[in-house]
Amino acid sequence: MSRWSVFVAILFFCSGTVLAQAAVEPATGSRVDMPATSLPYSRFASPEARTRFEQLQADQGPPSTDIADLRRFYQDYNDARLREVQSRYLARVEATTMGGVPVQVVDPAAGVAEGNGARVLINLHGGAFMWGAGSGALVEAIPIAVVAGMRVVAVDYRLAPEHPYPAAAEDVEAVYRALLEEYRAENIGIYGCSAGGVLTAQATARILRAGLPRPGAIGTFCGTGLPFAGDSVVLGQLATGAAPMKADSDARPPYLLADSVDGPAAYPGKFPELLERFPPTLLLAGGRDFSVSALTTMHRRLLGSGVEADLVLFDGMWHAFFVFPELPESREAYGLIADFFDRHLGRAPH
Repeated sequence: MSRWSVFVAILFFCSGTVLAQAAVEPATGSRVDMPATSLPYSRFASPEARTRFEQLQADQGPPSTDIADLRRFYQDYNDARLREVQSRYLARVEATTMGGVPVQVVDPAAGVAEGNGARVLINLHGGAFMWGAGSGALVEAIPIAVVAGMRVVAVDYRLAPEHPYPAAAEDVEAVYRALLEEYRAENIGIYGCSAGGVLTAQATARILRAGLPRPGAIGTFCGTGLPFAGDSVVLGQLATGAAPMKADSDARPPYLLADSVDGPAAYPGKFPELLERFPPTLLLAGGRDFSVSALTTMHRRLLGSGVEADLVLFDGMWHAFFVFPELPESREAYGLIADFFDRHLGRAPH
């Protein structure tokens, strides 16, 4: 097993305490003894995805779980992804503040598409709530801005462990309030990947509970409004060569470790009366992502609450796969995301 695969899980969790032993426990009661086996790579995935998957298995991961080492490692990782993105997608980026929060405003180099001038997307970057600002945010924001022909505001929210819950959600609310001065709520979309997917659901819940008008649509990718648990935290991890997490408990990142963090604003997927008020939602991930159980459960609960919700899983793909812009699956994901927001956001001027 590569050092990279071991650290795939801590892209979100960053805690050795949530990793189970690699050996699977014998069958007892409702537990199932899983025999050793070999899982071929998906025949539905592209040759480019196969090549990248093999590279990730061979890559070396972070040198330690020290927060400073992790931040340096993922800064270099995100910088490399950004160079790949910028070689394929041309955009203009301006650093500024909104509601007192640092943001990066991303516009397509060719300009916002006709009919999109009254629309805007908010991007909430991934990175375990502990890293990902700057280049990590732009990796998620630039392709969507260019493909959608729409302005994207990437939020540089405060990071844990220095700033625990609800600091990040407070920052998103501040940016949302600032954008409401220029855009209609139905013309604002919010999306994020991994920690950003969780934060998207949390920010939406916070916005609704604050009595603000709901956004026009949201996207929770590789993370959502439920804790990570269920089959995929074992099966998804095994399918990427990583150690399985504990499937019988809610694994939480340091941002959400406080015992008091269990209400509707933190995990809106547990509260049907809140989900009923959610806007149209796109849930998207790779089939080998540890987040799949949370996403599919959230999808069912949204549908059960009468919310229009789409679920897309890419077979063979791993957590946050679309940070690699050369993959056909990533280009397909960008198109699906752009189309979803185009169908659900309003167009009327302010």
